[in-house]
Amino acid sequence: MRVTCIVGARPNFMKVAPILAAMRAYPALVARLVHTGQHYDERMSTLFFRELGLPQPDAYLGVGSGSHAVQTARVMELFDAELDQHPADVVLVVGDVNSTIACALVAAKRNILVAHVEAGLRSRDRRMPEEINRILTDQISDYLFTSERSALENLTAEGIDAARVRFVGNVMIDTLVTHRAAAGTRTVVGDLGYQSKQYALITLHRPSNVDTPEAAANTVAAIEAVAARLPVIIPLHPRTSGKLQQFDLLGRVTALPGARVVEPQGYLDFLCLMDNAALVFTDSGGIQEETTALGVPCLTFRDSTERPITVTEGTNVLLGTEAAAVPAAVDAALKGRTGARIPEYWDGKASERIVSILVAGAS
Repeated sequence: MRVTCIVGARPNFMKVAPILAAMRAYPALVARLVHTGQHYDERMSTLFFRELGLPQPDAYLGVGSGSHAVQTARVMELFDAELDQHPADVVLVVGDVNSTIACALVAAKRNILVAHVEAGLRSRDRRMPEEINRILTDQISDYLFTSERSALENLTAEGIDAARVRFVGNVMIDTLVTHRAAAGTRTVVGDLGYQSKQYALITLHRPSNVDTPEAAANTVAAIEAVAARLPVIIPLHPRTSGKLQQFDLLGRVTALPGARVVEPQGYLDFLCLMDNAALVFTDSGGIQEETTALGVPCLTFRDSTERPITVTEGTNVLLGTEAAAVPAAVDAALKGRTGARIPEYWDGKASERIVSILVAGAS
């Protein structure tokens, strides 16, 4: 069986790494890694690949940035040519970035089986480009691998045959389980001048929070509200940095007492910062999952989440996007949350389940 695995952006790296590792147990399974280059920072990509034990990509498409339409079309064009040279029996895509839907479309039109990891997640907010990517990818996938049981309800409601759906657990947590001990040896917390559980970790980048002057000003006010309660570490996403500079707001963040604004971190250092935080303030989907697995309180600065299990069972609180709600939410989070638990099958073995299902389907 020839399986081509797609990565396009850094969150994909953490999802594909354990799947490729699990595939090594099956000599008859030939894996190929294609990096579309949708998001590419040479230093960060090299660091992530090394820390996660990812092999160098067999193909790098070099798509780069662009509008959603341009980027998706470019991925489709280049991946179609890639499959001409290197045919596949299965194309495995993860998450919800433009590369996910683009490569799934190319494969489906070639009658190649499509496997979608993290299928069935829904925010119910179609203003998010990722929501469109999720819905359409699921419609054309042959294997739909879900990370939480509620995903099956979403897929069934959209007319997808339950026979195509497999509940396997969360591959992001596979990576976390594998690397948590190594992350625990990192010195980044002390190097930044902090102590464990004495700071908040902040990461915000969604267009709805930073792409207009009004949204960016509201986000800065929210950051200021967190920083008024405890010291903060802010690994600043490039799009956030650019927008705050554009709107003349960056100085308000860098001038905050007790705040450290740093560059985006490698996987192990960021995991260390997250594991040692008193709370995390974010708009990231993956971080909602990771904080739940770590038992770290998380405040999500969004109106919706495609990962509801992090709220119903985990440590996540869906805060909305009003800065005025932040102070009370931070105070409540610091008191701790009773009853939070690690969800079913978030046990570090999701990738093994995925690969065994693919191999069984080929036999």
